[in-house]
Amino acid sequence: MTNMLSYLANSQKLFFNFIRIAVFIVMAWIGGLKAFQYEAEGIVPFVANSPFMSFFYHKEAPEYNNYKNKEGEVVPRNIEWHQANGTYLFSYLLGAAIVVIGALTLAGVFSPQIGLLGGLLTVGMSLITLSFLITTPEVYVPNLGGPEYGFPFLSGAGRLVIKDIIMLAAGLVVASDCAKRILDKEVRTIKSKQIDR
Repeated sequence: MTNMLSYLANSQKLFFNFIRIAVFIVMAWIGGLKAFQYEAEGIVPFVANSPFMSFFYHKEAPEYNNYKNKEGEVVPRNIEWHQANGTYLFSYLLGAAIVVIGALTLAGVFSPQIGLLGGLLTVGMSLITLSFLITTPEVYVPNLGGPEYGFPFLSGAGRLVIKDIIMLAAGLVVASDCAKRILDKEVRTIKSKQIDR
């Protein structure tokens, strides 16, 4: 038991790097999927209802409700609406940004300055995503006659969003680690200069 505790206590650097790798995998995968039609259409309710992002679209919420495709479904009329809305173009740009944030976070393995930026951007992205819990009606179970609807009953979309609190925590942890590494290097540089004198 003591050996395991000792290993865990002395493996923080390894675990910080594992968090960076995990953030990168999630960001690269989800960001990469933004290049595909079904994923671009799937984020429309979040973006259209967000005060931070809705201006990227050309149509007003909740018009998108009339043009929803099921995942994997191809309805030409709906696709035309999404093209006119700017759904796909915005999704491509968002996906690229998400992949870049993941790569910056991963780069923290080698460069604390770049990793600090990646960690802080991960925090910012997570805060925006978590704001969907306030702005997007689809994150809660609708009132369809059952006893459980509205807050706090998360829908599938809501359960997806709430998980971003883990990304928020991960971004803070890796940003904190990078900040510590930057400060430690500055202290070593100052001490080295004092010894040289």
